[in-house]
Amino acid sequence: MNIYYDARWTRIDFHDGISRYGAGIIQGFKGNNIPITLLIKDKRQLRMLPDDIPYLLVNDPLSIKELFIAYKLNKLGADAVISPFQIIGTWGRKYKLIVTLHDTIYYLHPQAPTNMPLSQRIAWRLFHMAKWPQRILLNNADKVATVSNYSKANIQKLNLTDREIVVIYNAPSLEKSQLHRSHEKTKNILYMGSFMPYKNTEVLIKGMADLPPDFSLHLLSRISDDRKAELSKLIKPGVKIVFHNGVSDDEYIKLLQSAFCMASASKEEGFGLPIIEAQMIGTPVVCSDMTIFHEVAGDGALFFDYNSPNEFANQVLKLNDIKFQNSLVEKGHKQAEKFSWKQSAKKLYDICLNLDSNK
Repeated sequence: MNIYYDARWTRIDFHDGISRYGAGIIQGFKGNNIPITLLIKDKRQLRMLPDDIPYLLVNDPLSIKELFIAYKLNKLGADAVISPFQIIGTWGRKYKLIVTLHDTIYYLHPQAPTNMPLSQRIAWRLFHMAKWPQRILLNNADKVATVSNYSKANIQKLNLTDREIVVIYNAPSLEKSQLHRSHEKTKNILYMGSFMPYKNTEVLIKGMADLPPDFSLHLLSRISDDRKAELSKLIKPGVKIVFHNGVSDDEYIKLLQSAFCMASASKEEGFGLPIIEAQMIGTPVVCSDMTIFHEVAGDGALFFDYNSPNEFANQVLKLNDIKFQNSLVEKGHKQAEKFSWKQSAKKLYDICLNLDSNK
């Protein structure tokens, strides 16, 4: 079967969510020895993708040439194309197509980043209040993939597509040598994620005031100067908050291995990859009491009301009980083992075979 994977959403310098998901699925295909051909727009993307996979250099998916990408893939004899995003040219296609909508966050929480100009914030909100553009994109495919049952339920509730929705889980991309905790334990609490309003980082910062002074909160992701200044105003005297403004994958793993816990106060997620990365390594997880986090973390995490800084702090303090902490870590590790890129890629491949048989 001639399968093409649209890897044009891969970053050339660091992975964002869609880029990491795509690289993971591609690694899963390779691990299963399932042949695929990658679509890329820039050879520098190959540095962020698994080695030794055939590729085709084509146009940027946001260019006018995208209108004709299907004709090129038809001529190449594509049987199926898989995209980790919902934007891909479909005009005249003869092959089967699976596109991905990772979550419905911006439909449920359309508030724009606070550092945007007012005109852009208004445009952002109006775009995410409309559903018809998304319906057109998704209904142009044969199936729609998403990363969790929670996201699937939201897509259905919002009536964003008439197509069948399949769940293709995210998974941790960790080497066996990384799956251990450091002997040098710290009182560092880690947060990995953006600083959009729905991420609710404010609650973590406020909750630090209810923890002993030897605890520190490490905000690992890149952050704008305006957003950093906004969050810094919430830091009370004596509270330790470290803005890393981005870390490499190696730095992230080392920090995770020695951390006291991984935390998230998010109000909405499509999946929550840092949770299972922490669980795989053996780092405790403290996160929002949300349906999606229960789906991902199972019984291997502590949950708190995302409106309560004090409840966040109280859950963190429970981890001072080493026996309790070890039990939670064991449960978390068993939960994280349910997710793997090989399993996700195999499921996608089986879907492609089924679609091909129904031509």
